Amino acid sequence: MGDNELGSFLRARRAEVTPAEVGLPPGQRRRTPGLRRAEVAMLAGVSVEYLIRLEQGRDRHPSPQVLAALAGPLRLTASERAHLQRLTKMSGASCVGLAQEPVRTVRPGLRAVLDQMEPAAAMLVNQVGDVLAYTTGFRRLAGPIGLLDGDRPNLNRYVFADQRAREAYPDWSHVADEQVAALKDGPPRPNFAHELIALSGHEFAERLDRVPGLPRAHGVLRLHHPEAGSLRLAYEILSVPGDTGLRLVVQLPADEATAEALRAISPLRLVANRAGGGPVEQQGAFPLVAGQ
Repeated sequence: MGDNELGSFLRARRAEVTPAEVGLPPGQRRRTPGLRRAEVAMLAGVSVEYLIRLEQGRDRHPSPQVLAALAGPLRLTASERAHLQRLTKMSGASCVGLAQEPVRTVRPGLRAVLDQMEPAAAMLVNQVGDVLAYTTGFRRLAGPIGLLDGDRPNLNRYVFADQRAREAYPDWSHVADEQVAALKDGPPRPNFAHELIALSGHEFAERLDRVPGLPRAHGVLRLHHPEAGSLRLAYEILSVPGDTGLRLVVQLPADEATAEALRAISPLRLVANRAGGGPVEQQGAFPLVAGQ
């Protein structure tokens, strides 16, 4: 991974905060909509020179007081503050030995949870992006685009090394950023990173330096599906306690057009007949996530 994750994170957050969000006038001749270093330093009560040292990686151990001061103008959420704390503890230390083998088995209880989520699209992935288990709803989405091909499907290899991913994801660059952020959100895994660099070259390598290791926990994904057409999927990503690096990803229709398209490709499901007879066929219902 990059050797200056703390600096990358500070720069990325500074670029995302507009002057209006912190009560400053827009100013003139801004090359980017984000805050200037001088503005962050002024609001945080630190010197510009010290902020430059932090962003360039020449000082990697700021005090808790400095971190708290920077969190305000950078508009950090609680999870981002915790991430910033982790980066200061990891900076300058060799963390390769801290990386455990990725989880590659799924407990029966988690498989039962997936079964209860049908027909929603949901999957369990580990920290390197291996797709370990999924619902039939997810298979209907991911199978036709090629994501589940092979004995061990992997999100990162699909996004960076499979040309079909660029056709499936209209916002491919954003999806690629999020995959790198998820991979970096934990102990470094240099062997896997080197593999992706060999597979995709600069598309992955440049993101290691640019993208901070804090993936979005929710959002909307645009997907071009060979059978259902253009879809908008609201996703939620939940960490699984007790299973290091394991994440539950759920994708639901973000609008009525997507819900209707998914109903069109959803096979009929067998459910128990409440009158006591045999099973009856019933079309799966897809809950709509409103307001996306």
